[in-house]
Amino acid sequence: MNEILTEKQEALLNFIEEYQMQNGGSPTIREMKEYFGVSSDNSILKHLKALEEKGKILKEDGARGIKMLNSVKDKINRGSFSLPLLGTVPAGNPVLAEESVDERLNIGEDLVFDVNSSFLLKVTGDSMIDVGIYSDDIVVVAQNLTPRLGDIVVALVDNQSTVKTYMNDGERVYLKPENSNYENIYPENELCIQGVVTGLIRYYKR
Repeated sequence: MNEILTEKQEALLNFIEEYQMQNGGSPTIREMKEYFGVSSDNSILKHLKALEEKGKILKEDGARGIKMLNSVKDKINRGSFSLPLLGTVPAGNPVLAEESVDERLNIGEDLVFDVNSSFLLKVTGDSMIDVGIYSDDIVVVAQNLTPRLGDIVVALVDNQSTVKTYMNDGERVYLKPENSNYENIYPENELCIQGVVTGLIRYYKR
C-alpha cells in the first residue's frame, strides 16, 4: 500500500486535525462536504477510506466516528487545547446575562486552573482598565474556584452579568470596578459568582 497522500487526502486530513483541535471532536460528512464545496458523500468517503487504509485515521460508528488523531493528542499532551468562548461579559455597568457558545479557542495550559471547569468570555467596556483588562480582551474563567477578597470574578448581580473585583467592607460583599469613573456595586437581592478570572488573552491582530 502506497502511504503517500494525494493532495486532496492531505487537505482532508489537515481539515480533520484543525476541526478536532477547535471543537474537541470530529467533523461530520456534511461538514466535510461543505468545507470542500462538494455535494456527493462518495467524494468524501473515498478519501476517508484511503486515509484509513494508509493508517492516518481510525473510524468507528457514528456521525463523528473518526477517532482523535495522534497529532491532536500530542498537541493536547503538550498543553495546547481549546476552551469554549461563551459570549461577552461587561466591564462596565452590569447587563442582562446572555450565554451562548460563540466558538472554541486554542490556548495554553498555563492560563487555565482547571480544564474541565473553565471557559472564556470576551470583555466589553472599560471599568477594569486599572488592572489591565480592556474592552475586547478575553478572560479565562474557572467555575469551581471559591473567590477570595481581591480576586477578579465574573458575577451575576441581581440577575445581571459583569466582571469586577470581589470585595468585602466588613459588613457585606460588593463588586469593585477598577476605574474611578465607576461606583462600587452592592447587590440588592442576589449575588452569584460564576467564576474566578485566572488568565487573560489579548489579540493585537487576528
